[in-house]
Amino acid sequence: MANLFKRMNRKEDPSVYEQKDSNLVRSLTTKDFLALGVGTIVSTAIFTLPGIVAANNAGPAVTISFLLAAIVAGLVALSYAEMASAMPFAGSAYSWINVVFGEFWGWVAGWALLAEYFIAVSFVAAGLSANFRGLIAPLGINFPTYLANPVSAKGGLVDICTVVVILIVMFLITRGDKQTSRVENVLVILKVAAVLVFIVVGATAIHFANYVPFIPAHHVNADGTSFGGFSGIYAGVSVIFLSYIGFDSIAANSAEAKNPQKTMPRGIIGSLVIAVTLFVAVSLVLVGMFKYTNYAGNAEPVGWALRQAGHPIVASVVQIIAVVGMFTALIGMMMAGSRLLYSFGRDGMLPKFLGKINKKSHLPLNAIITMTVISVVIGAFLTFTFLSQLISAGTLIAFMFVSIGIYPLRKREGKDINMPGFKEPFFPVMPALGFLASLAVFWGLDNDAKIYALVWFIIGMVIYFVYGMHHNTRNQQVEVKSNDNE
Repeated sequence: MANLFKRMNRKEDPSVYEQKDSNLVRSLTTKDFLALGVGTIVSTAIFTLPGIVAANNAGPAVTISFLLAAIVAGLVALSYAEMASAMPFAGSAYSWINVVFGEFWGWVAGWALLAEYFIAVSFVAAGLSANFRGLIAPLGINFPTYLANPVSAKGGLVDICTVVVILIVMFLITRGDKQTSRVENVLVILKVAAVLVFIVVGATAIHFANYVPFIPAHHVNADGTSFGGFSGIYAGVSVIFLSYIGFDSIAANSAEAKNPQKTMPRGIIGSLVIAVTLFVAVSLVLVGMFKYTNYAGNAEPVGWALRQAGHPIVASVVQIIAVVGMFTALIGMMMAGSRLLYSFGRDGMLPKFLGKINKKSHLPLNAIITMTVISVVIGAFLTFTFLSQLISAGTLIAFMFVSIGIYPLRKREGKDINMPGFKEPFFPVMPALGFLASLAVFWGLDNDAKIYALVWFIIGMVIYFVYGMHHNTRNQQVEVKSNDNE
């Protein structure tokens, strides 16, 4: 038992990760990471969640929910920035926690993040599919039911648009990081422009009476969730938080960053600041245009509000750009998820073919293909909406690990770990606040999300003890040395 505990807590030497990741090309700049972060964070959520949370939870105070969620994300982002600056390794939280806490804890954090990426890619791809089919429907182009719905839906066989979208994204990211970043940069500019157009045009239709009362009186919804008061705002935070998890996609690609000591903190913090500004502005304009009750059950509140305000052409343009812009989120999530799978394969925690780098492209092609296949299965063939909050649940677990990981990191900076170009301010208070804030948001998730997270955690434990522990490359090296000494 003592030997088992020792193996579970064995810390990885950071120089090993530096050597293993050396085949990845460091080509990404601050501009690329800003585009990657903004493109991932400012996704489908900005066009849907402000209306949904306003109607279901917070009313006009949805803006406060967005701000509180941003504060939590900001606290964690500071820890992420220092970690990524000190340890620019592929795999983000998985690799960092492996170094500062040990193999078992790194696996827990990484496995939690893996749930986020599998489900998030499928979720956004299916959302893009639905919006695309909605746009072409007025033209008389309709997919048959069996090609527009997953097999678990009545009359469905496969959501063919979801399959095509994920395959297109796979093609883009296999062209190389530099070419992918060029496409990402252009699409992000278009998407931000669409958001700004909505803010400017929508602001002309604001009726200030719609902001009163700004925080509605509290009551319990029919489904048991809270509306109004602080409870409604808090419930809104838990729903909204998944909007801000995209900055992990920046950290996951830190092994491909130029001058990571500077580019990583700028990319992580900068993208979050831009995203928060846009989210708050959109939510303020949206609830000001029409009373929040109008957005109940509305899957496209932004487009609906523009059309009702007499701007149908603007609504169509914004929605078209929004659909195209969803590719930016898919690119970021696919890149980050494939790098995480690569990290697991690199360390032997999952089959080693996932950790191989293609000699020609210098990319983890096996990990990218695996990520694509699993995402296609989830998004095109399975009902996944009931798992959507697992995105937040898995990420929040990783966020808690990263926050408290700053404490052992500080003791090793400038020794066996590089001195970072950025240090989290107000240490040791800020990391503790990041941990407690993440825990508070996790606690606010509904019970189903917590149960699904527990099931995913149990599956991860089985894989770790049955496969990962025995195939971990470091453990194998230690055993070989031990046998040589006998």
